[in-house]
Amino acid sequence: MYSKIWLSKPHFEKEDFDVFKETIVSNWVSTVGPNIASFEKSIESVMGENSKVVALNSGTSAIHLALKLLEIGSGDEVLCQTFTFCATVNPILYCGATPVFIESEKETWNMCPVFLEEAIQDRLKKKCRPKAIVVVDSYGMPAKWDEILAVSRKYGIPVIEDAAAALGSMYKGQMCGTFGEYSILSFNGNKIVTTSSGGVLICKENHDKERAIYLATQAKQEGFIHGEVGYNFRMSNVLAAIGLKQLTVLEKRVQQRRENHFRYQSFITTLGGIELQQEKNSNFYANFWLNCILLDPSLNSKTSVLKEFSKHNIDVRSLWCPLHLQPYLKKTLYYGDHYSQQLFETGLCLPSSSNLTPEEFDRICQVFKTFLK
Repeated sequence: MYSKIWLSKPHFEKEDFDVFKETIVSNWVSTVGPNIASFEKSIESVMGENSKVVALNSGTSAIHLALKLLEIGSGDEVLCQTFTFCATVNPILYCGATPVFIESEKETWNMCPVFLEEAIQDRLKKKCRPKAIVVVDSYGMPAKWDEILAVSRKYGIPVIEDAAAALGSMYKGQMCGTFGEYSILSFNGNKIVTTSSGGVLICKENHDKERAIYLATQAKQEGFIHGEVGYNFRMSNVLAAIGLKQLTVLEKRVQQRRENHFRYQSFITTLGGIELQQEKNSNFYANFWLNCILLDPSLNSKTSVLKEFSKHNIDVRSLWCPLHLQPYLKKTLYYGDHYSQQLFETGLCLPSSSNLTPEEFDRICQVFKTFLK
């Protein structure tokens, strides 16, 4: 039996385990402790000026709090990228709001600014004013931020940036995770650096950070007095300790993922029937958290390719199914040309771990050669 090649496995070193043990011994294992504030400060230094960070138990919780800070609730509409994981939209539903899905453009696979403006104009004509725009940097590829923010400013609708997979990616030299009125990052176990699970909310103002912490800690005032409905969303001190250590190698991990990309690029150019997702131009700097390809359906079916990789114990997966096609969301509004359906039908994610070995890469290439002759 072949050894498993994972899609994106966590990359730990001895120091990570040492930090974990030290934190356990300290007894600071819950949602208070010195590592939490230190982790927040470390991310603030990575993200740059005007980044006020709140450490949370997931990126999903971070989106939820961003929506709460914008006072989004029942009856409100939120414009949301359709080509993304369900965790992007679920917090909109938690708030009782209604998602309106926007299609992606073909160059970055992120929200299309043209369809975004078309949706806003149509909703306004129908006397509905969307209260937020949720944009995703899909698979670590930056969105077309100049165009999206121009639409946001034109209509006065704030942006929430879901940069869950885009830590270390940049658009025109600016870090992904800093473009939204509120932005989020994920530190799930499969991300470029990890806290095992966890995420952060990035605000621009201190008062928003303070309110987010208040809401994330059960809206606790003094003693056992609670001012409103709150949440148990705070990151633990143990996970923050792991994150602190992981952040010290962020730049290295980004370079390792980018090296994977260039290896795939060199190999795929020798083949026909595959298109590798690329940076459009020098304005886009992707961390290539995952390397994504599109198959020529006239040559190979996605199903047959997935089966072939599975036979060799290689973790290759489909791209996301667009949210407007999900069974529980089929009655929602959608604006676009169904490009994301094409991505889903022909797209795959390739193993992209930062510790992917040359031997593992060769195994992946050999499988490609079996069906691309």
